[in-house]
Amino acid sequence: MSKVTIQGDASGTGIFTIASPNSNTDRTLTLPDEAGTVLTSASNISQQATAQMPVFSAYTNTSQSMSVGTWTKVQMNVENIDSHGWYDTSNYRFTPQIGGWYFITGIVRKGATNRNLTSIYKNGSNWTYGVDINDAGGGNNSSNISTLVYLNGSTDYVEFYLFTSSTGALDNGNATQWSGFLVRAA
Repeated sequence: MSKVTIQGDASGTGIFTIASPNSNTDRTLTLPDEAGTVLTSASNISQQATAQMPVFSAYTNTSQSMSVGTWTKVQMNVENIDSHGWYDTSNYRFTPQIGGWYFITGIVRKGATNRNLTSIYKNGSNWTYGVDINDAGGGNNSSNISTLVYLNGSTDYVEFYLFTSSTGALDNGNATQWSGFLVRAA
C-alpha cells in the first residue's frame, strides 16, 4: 500500500490546508506517478510559455524572378517576427534550436500563370506540397501550404519553395510570406 507524506518547509510559517468542497459526492484526486508541479486554475504559466515559444514570420520585399518548371527557393528576406533569432534572412530558412513539432504555413502569389505549387522543404528535400489556387479570371494566382513537421532542435531546418509553369516575378510584401511556431516540444 502506498503512503502519503506531508512534509512542511522548515523555514516556512504558513499553514497548508487541504479543504474538501461543499459537496455530497465523493471525489478522488489522482496524482501522476512522476515528479513535477501540479498546475491549478490559479497558476500563471502563460508568460513563461510565451517566452519559450519559438515563432517566426518572414516575407519577400523583392520581385524575385522564378524559373519555369523547376523548384526554386523563395527568398523570404524580411522578418516580421523572429522571437529567438533562428530565421536566416540570407539563406531563407528556419533552424529552430528546440526540438519538437512545428506548424509551418505560407502563401505565394504570382501574376497570371497556369500553375503555382508550393512546398516546404526539410533539410533540402521536399517534405510536403501545398495547394494551387488558380484565378479563373486570369488575375493573380496563388498557392498556400500548411503542415506539421518534426525538427530536431539542432540541425533540422525548413525552407519555402515554389514550382511555377510560367515566367514572371513573385508579388512581394505580405502577398508572399511564411511563418511557423512550436506546437509541442520533444
